[in-house]
Amino acid sequence: MPKLTLISHLLCPYVQRAVIALTEKEVAFERIDIDLANKPEWFLKISPLGKTPVLLVDDRAVFESAVILEYLEETQPNPLHPTDALTRAEHRSWIEFGSAILNDIAGLYSAADEAGLAAKVEAVAGKFQQIEARLGEGPYFSGTPFSLVDAVFGPIFRYFDSFDRIGVFDVMQNAPKVRAWRQALSQRPSIQTAVAADYAARLWRFLENKPSTLAKHMAKIAA
Repeated sequence: MPKLTLISHLLCPYVQRAVIALTEKEVAFERIDIDLANKPEWFLKISPLGKTPVLLVDDRAVFESAVILEYLEETQPNPLHPTDALTRAEHRSWIEFGSAILNDIAGLYSAADEAGLAAKVEAVAGKFQQIEARLGEGPYFSGTPFSLVDAVFGPIFRYFDSFDRIGVFDVMQNAPKVRAWRQALSQRPSIQTAVAADYAARLWRFLENKPSTLAKHMAKIAA
């Protein structure tokens, strides 16, 4: 078997997807964390987009998290995609939907004024309402089996552990199934161990150092 090395950033939610998938598949891998604010030259040579994650398969680089997940599905045991082709395509669609939520979250914690923050909160809440309509009995996205959609949303929900501390919005207020899904994912070992022990503190520092409206609300908590 080739050696797998995951090039990572400690806060990157897309890296977490790959870590969760590798953990669920019980595949051995090495993780190397880099500083995206000071990217090493060797990293830029293997990551044309300059982003994490990158999966080194021996000395060959695979980049973009969706591509990495598909490669792992094709080459590693314990599949996380459904066997039915149409259901599998549906899951891929919701994975893309998860990426759209991450874009909204980035806009949320970067918003320069209250109106911008409110718009992003509304956008995220609206997307969670769409998911609410799709979810079944749980505990996971498609019931009992854990899937790649769950691997994608675990890192999304992790942001709200910090956002809930700030307490200026609640995007899941009218989404009880989403809240239950979030809770189930938070208890999954692969999701718990996808980040370092100091992740929450690191994320908090990252958020409070942004020149944003959210950071201003955080400053009121610290005052």
